[in-house]
Amino acid sequence: MGKHKKTQKVKKQRNAQLKRIMKPTDARLKDQIRVKRKKAEDPHQIKVHEATQQSSALFFQYNTQLGPPYHIVLDTNFINFSIKNKLDIVQGMMDCLYAKCIPYISDCVRAELEKLGNKYKLALRIISDPRFERLPCLHKGTYADDCLVERVRQHKCYIVATNDKDLKNRIRKIPGVPIMYVAAHKYAIERMPEAYGVKA
Repeated sequence: MGKHKKTQKVKKQRNAQLKRIMKPTDARLKDQIRVKRKKAEDPHQIKVHEATQQSSALFFQYNTQLGPPYHIVLDTNFINFSIKNKLDIVQGMMDCLYAKCIPYISDCVRAELEKLGNKYKLALRIISDPRFERLPCLHKGTYADDCLVERVRQHKCYIVATNDKDLKNRIRKIPGVPIMYVAAHKYAIERMPEAYGVKA
């Protein structure tokens, strides 16, 4: 047998082996493994874009649900900064906003403080004050930042009290939610409508 015929025979055998291997689009393969070909897009079909529904409380970026008495959700580090600066939380909030304030503590924030141990016993004692309202959490886990962001997205009636830079940046992306923070041994607020007489 000549060299040319041998190479042709080897090529035929190789091609036969390749044909035996299943194609990734083969119908006999399981759905997870099978590669599905995309259908060609119809240029005349109407394209649907999903957009998150804007809150009805916002009227030209002016949040109508904000107003005295103010509902303020506290973050873990806000409580700790208040203790370091020797500030009375409820009184400090009232001095900042010139109105009645109701501080709220979510179960996540409470759990975070409990996890931090004996160092933060004073913080736990402060938040167990009857003036602080409890917010029950229905989700899994105890990561307070996600909990606060989700709560504020759903209900626009809260002011978020935090000194955490990452959380502040996340909340700034949500329209109509003011942020309270500790600065220069007193409370300050940003993104509050001037209609309430409070300037940042």
